[in-house]
Amino acid sequence: MTVIAAYNIKGGVGKTSTAVNLAYCAAQQGHQTLIWDLDPQGASSYYFRIKAKVKGGGKSLVAGDRDLDALIKGTDFENLDMLPADFSFRNLDLRLDERKKPTRRLQKLLKPLREEYQLIFLDCPPNISLLSEAVFEAADILLSPVIPTSLSIRSLAQLKRFLEEHKLKNLKLMPFLSMADRRKKMHREVMAHLVEDYPELLETVIPCASDIERMGLERMPVAVFAGKSRASEAYRALWREVEQAIR
Repeated sequence: MTVIAAYNIKGGVGKTSTAVNLAYCAAQQGHQTLIWDLDPQGASSYYFRIKAKVKGGGKSLVAGDRDLDALIKGTDFENLDMLPADFSFRNLDLRLDERKKPTRRLQKLLKPLREEYQLIFLDCPPNISLLSEAVFEAADILLSPVIPTSLSIRSLAQLKRFLEEHKLKNLKLMPFLSMADRRKKMHREVMAHLVEDYPELLETVIPCASDIERMGLERMPVAVFAGKSRASEAYRALWREVEQAIR
């Protein structure tokens, strides 16, 4: 089982669209895939037409009162299941803080799913918190979308420094450019220089595309309603890069 977290300290950079579209790509290749919506906003749950509600809420889930398996819902797509969000997830930091070894709690909760799923995608809320640290312990790959702007790159630098300081050796950071608009001079300039500072940057660039925004209307991954679009091909290319890294 490989755990892939779509994460960035900064919000609005494309974490949810990344988790949703890559989970779909993986499932289409026959991988048994689960996406866990950890963001109380419940956007990935919404995209998959699943109600953002978990019986017992975040408190019961973190306490281990309920098996994750019993909370998992099927999506409309073969090989792809979802553990939906719940608004109570806004307090997950507090619930984790009530437990012993809180940063290892997520990893422990996921362990029983090891035999059932080959891939688990975590759609993470922004910010850096106790929940983020639990995600870092549970994940194998931190897939971090970065908009080619100063603030977004600053967030990537903060994340990289945090991971280095906390010696998270088993966690692989894989940043990539997201919502890139080559019509903008600043985006072009940042994209030209970013690879020099971040050699781990993936080659795929996710464009700023209306098809990605349409996910909110269609409530499904881009490839389902715009399979030949630029955005759809970009997510397929991104998944190929990630898949190559986990082989």
